[in-house]
Amino acid sequence: MAVTGAASGIGRALAIELAARGADLALADRDEAGLQSVAGEIATSSTRTGSARKVSLHRLDIGDSEAVAAFAREAIAAHPALNIVINNAGVALLGQFHEIDQAQMEWLFNINFWGAVHATRAFLPHLASQPASHIVNLSSIFGIVAPPGQTAYSAAKFAVRGFSEALRHELQMAKSPIRLSVVHPGGIKTNIVRNSRAGTGVTDNERRVQSIERFDAIAQTSAKDAALRIIKGIEKNEPRILIGGDARFMDILQRFRPATYWNVMAKRIEKASKRKS
Repeated sequence: MAVTGAASGIGRALAIELAARGADLALADRDEAGLQSVAGEIATSSTRTGSARKVSLHRLDIGDSEAVAAFAREAIAAHPALNIVINNAGVALLGQFHEIDQAQMEWLFNINFWGAVHATRAFLPHLASQPASHIVNLSSIFGIVAPPGQTAYSAAKFAVRGFSEALRHELQMAKSPIRLSVVHPGGIKTNIVRNSRAGTGVTDNERRVQSIERFDAIAQTSAKDAALRIIKGIEKNEPRILIGGDARFMDILQRFRPATYWNVMAKRIEKASKRKS
């Protein structure tokens, strides 16, 4: 299996849980120290259980298409039977549309959208020759609903959703053996908001602090639970994997109130923040 963004958050949890189930892994991330850390944890667990797994580590800038293609070649060479690719790598960007410059928006798109596209393209020919092959693309609940302050992130995650759904239909029409799932996590307890960049027009640090506090107030699902839900979705070949009660609620809400769902969500977030304060 290949997992991008494997050094932290959901990617790290996936690596650990997949290794525990006997998977050989090609793990990719820009954070080499984080990759070494997760590999060490997997090795310790394997020694304890007596079931060593093959784990290859790949430093990768997911926003670089040539680097992604090289990663695919290296991962396939290291793991010829590789049949599952999880495009998990992602970043966040704080600020409203007028506070974000074009270069920042392109930076986010290169990672959150084009990274998934380039990896899918790079691995697709190999996956077509493997049994039970599967592509898993991480979108977000913000690929279903679009809150204020998330123009760049939501645009990219909506794009991941659209790309994934269209490709899945193409694969089905072609009777390809490749299955495809798109994942929509709700609030997951990771550091993605703490590690987010701020738009060039964001001048007050207080807003970053408020964003982190608001996210912590509504993030209900651990990275481990998110990983377990994704693995279950792969096993059941679920085309859409919603993670967390908040994601399921927002998905239903936008179906019933497609143009006015945010009025309801804003009130719920405000109440949740007050309860935590």
